Amino acid sequence: MDSRRRFTEEFRIEAVKQITERGFAVKDVSQRLGVSHYSLYEWVNRYGIPTEDHLAKEDQAARIKKLETELRRVTEERDILKKAAVSSTGRCNILM
Repeated sequence: MDSRRRFTEEFRIEAVKQITERGFAVKDVSQRLGVSHYSLYEWVNRYGIPTEDHLAKEDQAARIKKLETELRRVTEERDILKKAAVSSTGRCNILM
């Protein structure tokens, strides 16, 4: 008789989701589900985020960070221009 436990594919995928999507540690999931660390790491490699998707997420995160930085800069410039416009109200803005 085989002493190894057999897990359904659905069980494996749900275990991987606890690690990849919910952020639980492999150690915690391993203890709760009674599965070896080795098996969980294998399942993450098999059912986890495909490399292409992972790279796309990294690219997207880098682009978001760049856009946030640019937005911060543009917002600061706008605020400076607003202050300049308020302080020059009623004054001529034409150089003579």
